[in-house]
Amino acid sequence: MSSGLRRHVPILDWGRRYDRNDLAGDGLAALIVTIMLIPQSLAYALLAGLPAEAGIYASILPIVLYAIFGTSRSLAVGPVAVVSLLTASAVGEVAAQGTAGYAAAALTLAALSGVILLLLGALRLGFLANFLSHPVIAGFITASGILIAASQLRHLLGIEAGGHTLIEMVTGLLVNIGATNLPTLAIGLAATAFLFWVRRGMTPALRGAGLSATAAATLTKAGPVLAVVVTTALVWKLSLDAAGVAIVGDVPRGLPPFTVPTASPDLIRQLLVPAILISVIGFVESISVAQTLAARRRERIDPDQELIGLGAANLGAAFTGGYPVTGGFSRSVVNDDAGARTPAAGVYTAIGLAFAAAFLTPLIQYLPQATLAATIIVAVLGLVDLSILRRTWTYAKADFVAVAVTILATLGAGVEIGVATGIGVSLVLHLVKTAKPHVAVVGLVPGTQHFRNVDRHAVATDPGLLTIRVDESLYFVNARFLETLIQDRVSESGSISNVVLMCPAVNEIDFSALESLEAVNRRLRDLGIGFHLSEVKGPVMDRLARTHFLDELNGRVFLSQYDAWTELVRPAPRSAAE
Repeated sequence: MSSGLRRHVPILDWGRRYDRNDLAGDGLAALIVTIMLIPQSLAYALLAGLPAEAGIYASILPIVLYAIFGTSRSLAVGPVAVVSLLTASAVGEVAAQGTAGYAAAALTLAALSGVILLLLGALRLGFLANFLSHPVIAGFITASGILIAASQLRHLLGIEAGGHTLIEMVTGLLVNIGATNLPTLAIGLAATAFLFWVRRGMTPALRGAGLSATAAATLTKAGPVLAVVVTTALVWKLSLDAAGVAIVGDVPRGLPPFTVPTASPDLIRQLLVPAILISVIGFVESISVAQTLAARRRERIDPDQELIGLGAANLGAAFTGGYPVTGGFSRSVVNDDAGARTPAAGVYTAIGLAFAAAFLTPLIQYLPQATLAATIIVAVLGLVDLSILRRTWTYAKADFVAVAVTILATLGAGVEIGVATGIGVSLVLHLVKTAKPHVAVVGLVPGTQHFRNVDRHAVATDPGLLTIRVDESLYFVNARFLETLIQDRVSESGSISNVVLMCPAVNEIDFSALESLEAVNRRLRDLGIGFHLSEVKGPVMDRLARTHFLDELNGRVFLSQYDAWTELVRPAPRSAAE
């Protein structure tokens, strides 16, 4: 079997080494993850504006397809909070919730996301995810967590309230708060409090009762299921649905149906941009989780093959009644902690969910939507990290601006505009930063061959030699800045006879920067001043060698700055500290 085939279909690699120990670890992990995913999948489907069963459908075939094509041993694929919110936002623009058109649009969105991810993987463009900076992603996820939690408050209160922005949601809640359904509120608050306690206090309590660490951790992960069972039984026994408590209602029993996404050109055009955003954001979230978990095992994740795996998973969701999916943080961590050894754990999880879809859905008819809302709120509040504002303010004001603008835009204008704004601000800040790169005039550290900034260190300098170190690649944005800087420095001193451009941090010189260097060379030559380069990297030198610049240079290219100093400096340099 060729290595290329195993690389593109990883199951052919790990599958041939599968043994009994793998089966035991994967089976236990699958049992725990399945128990956790049943209420979570239902909740995220409702968050996406879809029937509850769509969440289970989106967690079956996609998991299997990822197990075949993905490279992570622990990643658990399925509906996640942020992608569910993006789905609701995108599909809500083209169809009304509860209609056949809404469900069809969700299928089309999943298909588009799958095709986009497959194309990116086939073209080996996994590196594009690096264009989304961590501050932007952190700001977006934090704001999305706040939006998601706010959107679920209406289910806790049992009232009607909508909106896509935080202001709209809060306004709707305030307008309708007088219609709060007290039984719904009681169930919602009790479920929320219980789930918070499960996260923080259940394991210590069980350990205090004498259970082993493994048993306590397993029961804690099953805590949300207990909330589902108790509140469902309560609503059924007391007929609270007749008192206005909203319930999930009849959920079709059976395996995921075969569905066909709509191929309408108008619908595809309307959903294309949201599909791109969902694909990129979903991939960034997924690859971040996968690489974090792989690092624990000293394993390698192939970003391009991950695109293929996620693309296949989304196509699987599109043809089985689901909606866009990606690798989830919480379920993947649980899968890893529970002992998953191979992607087969995902296949076993899919089997468990298929069993639940085929036989257990009648049991959740009386499941209150307030419990699912509590499940979502507790889950997404863990994503909210407002400390990122303080940390970026302390470390880098530009990153703080990117985070703050992303959060405000997402909360104030919606998720799509929020992430687009964050990306735009990051690009603008990057251009601004590189337009005025850090440039230092350097001198020789006495007794060494090292050169440092004259403003930071006591170094030796020479009045006839100006050495400028530029700490950035040279391209069209900053080319004129450097040209002006050199001109100003030369004009300020009448004793300079040589200028050296020190280039250890210059990884590239584009054509605009080349023209600026040529202009500097001509201007210095006319003034009788030598223009030299030092510590030019090989690839940059290769490119310069294909031009006439080196032939016309009225100076030399030195291998090291110390060589330039030895050649050009006057015999008796003075110290800047003197």
